[in-house]
Amino acid sequence: MMKVEVVENGVQATEKINSLEAAGFGKENIYIFAHDEDRSEHLTDATETGGMGFKEQGFFDSIGNMFKSRGDELRNKFESLGLSKQEAEQYEVELDKGRLVLVASDEK
Repeated sequence: MMKVEVVENGVQATEKINSLEAAGFGKENIYIFAHDEDRSEHLTDATETGGMGFKEQGFFDSIGNMFKSRGDELRNKFESLGLSKQEAEQYEVELDKGRLVLVASDEK
């Protein structure tokens, strides 16, 4: 099962993460996305949620993301987690508006 949430800021993200945990999602399977890479990394560290690495994306996608625009990279990461191309585009638009997107998966 997968759940996607869109929030406005870090406080709302923390509240959503707590509710996702209460619903049975492990923090290591909750991913926070922001359009700004530094913001995304900071929030991931602060909330102790999962990071997108080789395991989640695969080796070639991880390497390929180094040569893509941030928008392309984010859409690719969304698709790596199981979202459709259309969903990935929709959530990338939310990121363009300054919002945060949380993706939670119960897959181990």
